[in-house]
Formats: sequence, structure tokens, C-alpha cells
Amino acid sequence: MVKNIMSSTNFLENNFSKARFGPSYLSAAVEKIFKWPVSEISCQALEGDASDRSYFRVSLKRKAGQKNPHSLIIMQLKDPVSESETDFTRILKFLRRLDLPTPELFHYDVPMGLLFLEDCGIRTLEDQLTVFPERKTKLYHQAVELLFDMQTRATRVIDSKCPAYHLKFDMKKLMWEFDFMLDYYVGEFFGSPLKSFAKKEVREAFSPLCELLAAQKLCFTHRDYHSRNLMVDGNRLVLIDFQDARMGLCQYDLVSLLKDSYTQIDDSLLEELVELYIRLKEKEEGQEVDREEFYRIFDGASLQRNLKAVGTFAYQSVEKNNHRYKDYIALTLGYVRQTLNRGYGNSALREALFKHIPGLDGNEAVEL
Repeated sequence: MVKNIMSSTNFLENNFSKARFGPSYLSAAVEKIFKWPVSEISCQALEGDASDRSYFRVSLKRKAGQKNPHSLIIMQLKDPVSESETDFTRILKFLRRLDLPTPELFHYDVPMGLLFLEDCGIRTLEDQLTVFPERKTKLYHQAVELLFDMQTRATRVIDSKCPAYHLKFDMKKLMWEFDFMLDYYVGEFFGSPLKSFAKKEVREAFSPLCELLAAQKLCFTHRDYHSRNLMVDGNRLVLIDFQDARMGLCQYDLVSLLKDSYTQIDDSLLEELVELYIRLKEKEEGQEVDREEFYRIFDGASLQRNLKAVGTFAYQSVEKNNHRYKDYIALTLGYVRQTLNRGYGNSALREALFKHIPGLDGNEAVEL
């Protein structure tokens, strides 16, 4: 995960070209934030997500008795912005007021575009599942419980001060994400742009699904609630990468977690976890959930969410020259194929998607 290392005495400029800061700035900033001088400091560039942000872990040497952190994370925005708040800081403050597990923000250097955040561990949920596979069921139970807790608390109190309040998974947004996949996966990545009549055909087949999803009761959604956006910090899971939160159907985040492009779970565990979520929902709302309908929406959200992820992976490869996500395309298309084969029979939607999305049948190589 770690790419490069620098220290206050040996700053490797060439290998640390993404950083807008050096050792002198870092030492001065940490001293200003925590009110104590730094005798030894090091910084590691971390592998980031599919965004334009960069991340660095700063390790600090503390004197005996000091209560300041051993380390912190610097999130570097693509470019500095003039506003004193960003969507990330606004949503972070919103979630922390609800006592949800999120990193503490120590300082935001607006002119530099640098956020100094609490370090919530070196392992994501994905890492933890790899190292301790025997803990899979327990960890996923914990993740589902945290998801439901986040959705419930945030939805109950959200208002116009939170950026997510103004954004929705409405028909326009859901179809935009589908078009994004058609453009970047089918057209650019696979090199088979659809003719106008073919695009019209597949969009007309997909739009009723988006209408169904957009009509569901809205709740606060993280939008990227998966194994790489949950940090393992001791016995707790910590939410990260929530700046794109918006209002949407409750199944959306559950799909993100259980139909994750980076790690798979078997069908029996998936059903157990969906049932856990439903029981939590029934307890909270005091009424029985129609399981058949819940699964119908879950499957629909799975199709939309996984196809959107395929578009994102293709975009990263084509536009950003970042090819590390293309290996996840086949797995993600596998989720789509499984859902279509299980629940959509001989529907027009299944026929149109299999006809127009290369690799969905599992027989074509998905390569750039």
C-alpha cells in the first residue's frame, strides 16, 4: 500500500512528486496544530482511491507522557479551493455530531488544500478479511450494523446544511451513471461505441429500472460503502470517503457492501446479511418488511450499482491511464450476469444488456 517514504532529513523530492509540501512545512504545521515541537517526523505516500485526491501517512515521534497522536493522515485535494469548507468537511462534521465513527479533523490548511486527519489504522476491511478470513462473518455483521446505524441516524436529522440533502439518486442521476458506463466501458474501453438505435434500445430497457429505484423512500446513503472505505481501528470500523454522500434508496449501500468489486462473499452469507439488515429495519420501524419486494429492489440496485462501477473502472483506465482497476471489471460484470440470470428471466432488460454490453456473457475477454 505504501509507495514512497520521506523523512525530515531526507526528503525524496523525485519520488514524492505528488506532495505539495516538504519537511519544513510539515514540521511547522504539526507543531502549530498540536502545540509541541517535532524532533522526528516521517511521511509515507499511500495508495489512493479512484479520485484526484492524494493521501499521506505522517508518523511522529512523541516524548514520554505526551498525548498527541503517533501518526495522522494528510488528505491532499487535487487543487486548493478558496472556500473554508468542502463537502468532505461538511459531511464529516455532520457524521461526527451523530457520534458515528469517522476520523477527527485536526486542521484544514485552505490555501494549501491539505486536511490533517486522524489516522484510523493501516488496514481496510478488505485487508482485514484477507489477513483474518475466519473473522469474515463477524466483520460483515459489524459492517451491516454500522451501515444501518449510519442510515438511521443521518436520515432522521439531515437538513439543508448537509450537502447530501441536496443530492438524490433520482432518475436523471441513475441514467447518467448508466450512460457513463455505455460511453466509457462499451465505447472507449472496449472500443465498440453503440450506434444511436442500439443505445436507444438499451436505454429504453434500462430506464424503467431506474424509475423503480428513484421512486423508493429516500435515506442518507454513503454512496461508496464497501470494503476499501471501512477502516479497521481496533475493534471498530471507521467510515471514510463519504464526501459524495447523497439521498437514495436504502438498498444502495447494502449492495455496495455485499456486491463489492474488491472482495466476494458466498450466497449463504449474503442472504444472512440481507436478513440481518431487514431485521434491524423491522425493529427500527416497528413493522414487517416485505422480503420479496426488498430483494426485488436490492437486485435492481445491484444491476445499476455494479454497471456504474464498471464504467468507473473503464474511465480510470481510459482517461486517467490508471489500469489497476480493470482487473475488477470481469468480477463486477459477473455480479450483473448472476442477478440477470436469477431474477430477470427472459425480460427485455436482460436481453438488451446481454446484447449490448461486451463481456457480460462471460465469454469475451475484458481487456484494454
